Amino acid sequence: MNPLTLELLTWIASRPRTYAETMEAWRTNCPRHPVWEDACIEGLVEVVDSGPTSTVVLTPRGNAALAAPPLSLSPPSLDGQ
Repeated sequence: MNPLTLELLTWIASRPRTYAETMEAWRTNCPRHPVWEDACIEGLVEVVDSGPTSTVVLTPRGNAALAAPPLSLSPPSLDGQ
């Protein structure tokens, strides 16, 4: 998983977040860093209309992604171990 996406999911999971707060912190117009947009498209987060203020929550898929063990970025060993 993209490290920025993981950071977004961790940030959302840490405490209740409003949609406005999330947009202020994570929305971007840069096509190279569409973290919020990618998380929405991948079904990792959703906006819940909760009265006067909408909140952002992790979906079951987002919770599973956050709970998954991190992938190792170590190169394979040359001796086969």
